[in-house]
Amino acid sequence: MKPNTQQLNDLTIQVRRDILRMVHAVNSGHPGGSLGCTEFLVTLYQNLMERKEGFDMDGIGEDLFFLSNGHISPVFYSVLARSGYFPVSELATFRLINSRLQGHPTTHDSLPGVRIASGSLGQGLSVGIGAAQAKKLNGDKHIIYTLHGDGELQEGQNWEAIMYASAKKVDNLIATIDLNGKQIDGTTDEVLAMGSIRAKFEAFDWDVLEIEKGNDLEAIIAGMTEAKSRTGKGKPVCVLLHTEMGNGVDFMMNTHAWHGKAPNDAQLDNALGQNYNTGGNSDY
Repeated sequence: MKPNTQQLNDLTIQVRRDILRMVHAVNSGHPGGSLGCTEFLVTLYQNLMERKEGFDMDGIGEDLFFLSNGHISPVFYSVLARSGYFPVSELATFRLINSRLQGHPTTHDSLPGVRIASGSLGQGLSVGIGAAQAKKLNGDKHIIYTLHGDGELQEGQNWEAIMYASAKKVDNLIATIDLNGKQIDGTTDEVLAMGSIRAKFEAFDWDVLEIEKGNDLEAIIAGMTEAKSRTGKGKPVCVLLHTEMGNGVDFMMNTHAWHGKAPNDAQLDNALGQNYNTGGNSDY
């Protein structure tokens, strides 16, 4: 039974708390993009994806997700743990030596839920396309979901993959772009302006839709449900998800400064105070 909107909202707040505490504990990590994608990943795993019990790398008979912008691992780890892939208590090992929860997700330690190592940007779509084609060969009707940063689209390999996906009619694929307009050194327009990302995907013959309120749970559900309805029609699907980096923490929003910076003790208390539902009773 899928959670209702209030349950999704409560989980979103809890995941934000996890992100903040994980990054603060080791004074390292990427809170900005993680917070910006919290609603999306919570909704994807709790409401949208068809998932099996347990985990295996083959992923036959279920939807699969590949995180391309792997530096937002805090939100990925939190959502995986709170979706039952591994114990929530393991979040306390984030970025520690010999932990399975490194700064960028890896596969060598066999962490359930993680299917690729995504430390280098620009590679996730290629992997997602391969998985999507494998599902077609296996007669598996399930969908591949991928997530990418907008700054990540400055990497050239993406465009080879984008061209390939449409040419080969990989229509069981939904690639979501986290369109927050910011990256580590400033706005995407300042670093390397890309013009209209929608026009670019459409020029490569993708079916494109936009979710203007990318931090609104109901808007995400509606938009991604629409995206799913467009699969199987001969074109790969791109979702442009308009988000706010650092969403849910006022001093982290409207700036790129928290792309890869941890809060200090006072800032953590402030941020957790803005994300208070059960008073931390569900904190790891």
